[in-house]
Amino acid sequence: MLEKLMPKSDEFFDDFDAQCAVTVEGAKMLYELLSDYRDVAPRVQALKDAEHRGDEVTHTAFNRLHKQFITPFDRGQIHTLLSRIDDVLDLTNAAAARLHYYEIPASLPDATELARLLVLSTQKVQEVVAALRLIKKPEQILAGCKEIKRLEAQADEALRSGVGRLFKSGADTLLIIKWKEIYDFIETATDKCQSVANVIEGVVLEHS
Repeated sequence: MLEKLMPKSDEFFDDFDAQCAVTVEGAKMLYELLSDYRDVAPRVQALKDAEHRGDEVTHTAFNRLHKQFITPFDRGQIHTLLSRIDDVLDLTNAAAARLHYYEIPASLPDATELARLLVLSTQKVQEVVAALRLIKKPEQILAGCKEIKRLEAQADEALRSGVGRLFKSGADTLLIIKWKEIYDFIETATDKCQSVANVIEGVVLEHS
């Protein structure tokens, strides 16, 4: 029944796919920067440019939502899904921007690990969101949502462990405060990935 409710060619799905693609791109850019910490300013600017592209996709999709009478599923769910995916990229950009603004001298392993988990989360979000277009096996989508939640739990633990090491490091207090904020932005981005999963679960469970 759910498959019948999901038009195979709908511009909203194109919007979702475009949003997810640029979000994965942004997460990878942050991870690569933290893994190979050099040329910070231009690489942060490149991520900011990606975030602007994501904003344009979101803006187009919101306009479509206001104008289009028939939607593939509930308007509120579409709006929330678009917003949460946009949030992921916004937070990713915010973390990268602070590396530059705060003049962070070098990367830290815990930041790199958080960024790695964010990449995995955004890739799984991309996979699950794409599956909404041809939804023949809802159980696979729900399994993907479960994996996103597992990754978010890993990010929670990585944050706790990372902050603990940060406070024990003996580093300058101001630097610790800066890194704590950056960690929080990255981990919150994984929280938003979980929010995406929650919305998708609602769509699947309501119509299957």
